[in-house]
Amino acid sequence: MTFLFEPPAVTSVPIVGSSQSFPVRRVYCVGRNYAAHAREMGKDPDKEPPFFFMKPADGVVPGGGDIHYPPGTSNYHHELELVVALKGGGRKISVDKALDLVFGYAIGLDMTRRDLQLAARDLGRPWDFGKSFDESAPLGPLHPVSSVGHPSTGAIVLDVNGTARQKADLADLIWSVPETISFLSDYYTLAPGDLIFTGTPAGVAAVVPGDRLVGRIDGLGELSVTILPPL
Repeated sequence: MTFLFEPPAVTSVPIVGSSQSFPVRRVYCVGRNYAAHAREMGKDPDKEPPFFFMKPADGVVPGGGDIHYPPGTSNYHHELELVVALKGGGRKISVDKALDLVFGYAIGLDMTRRDLQLAARDLGRPWDFGKSFDESAPLGPLHPVSSVGHPSTGAIVLDVNGTARQKADLADLIWSVPETISFLSDYYTLAPGDLIFTGTPAGVAAVVPGDRLVGRIDGLGELSVTILPPL
């Protein structure tokens, strides 16, 4: 088969301790999966099942670094998250089998055009303009399960220009990693290469060009991102 034009490159993420990299297939994101964040967004976490949205695979920025302030927004927010990388897949995966699919974990940022997201929400429209755009998913290197296990507790912290903005514990997740994988597999066929952003703690806020974001999760090192002016 010949293509009309050269196919786009596959986005891949470095793996700690390996010369190989992890090819990205899909990027799933869980909304409002920490109680305090759900409340700051005006929702009741005790009455809501998990829900999901997606980002483009080429929106991943491997290793973080510099990203540009995106077009179309004046309210650009950070959301620090634990990210799960899958090595296996399937449908209707039970909670007790879900962790068998996990290759490893990383630190990620779900960058959000909050004004566009909220406008879409209020009009009953999809969130794509607010969540799915270029450079919207900076991602640190993947730490294999063989080296870090399955993190279920530990600090998750984001500093902006040296000041703490978000701080919580992974134990505060409303839906655990295996529960999230199992629920998602009822609606999608999961596959190797899928990433799942597991939700963000309270403290989301706006950033502007020149800001430096440093996210940390116990056992996973840190992810550093600098916001550049718009292209």
